[in-house]
Amino acid sequence: MADGKKTIVVMQTKSAARRPAVQTATLKGLGLNKIRRTRELEDTPSIRGMVHAVRHMVVIVEERG
Repeated sequence: MADGKKTIVVMQTKSAARRPAVQTATLKGLGLNKIRRTRELEDTPSIRGMVHAVRHMVVIVEERG
C-alpha cells in the first residue's frame, strides 16, 4: 500500500470469544483473528466504521500517509 494513500495500522488487543457473531465477522473482515495480530489497512470511511464497531477489541497503532 505504498501508492501514496493514507493507511492505518490496526492491532487486535482482545479476544473475539463470547462476542456477537457480527463482531467476530467484522474482525475477520479487517483481517484480524488473533490477539496482537496487526494489519495495515487503507484509511477509508468504511474501514474506520469497522474499526469503530469493534473499538473495544482493537487499537489503532499508527496512521501513515
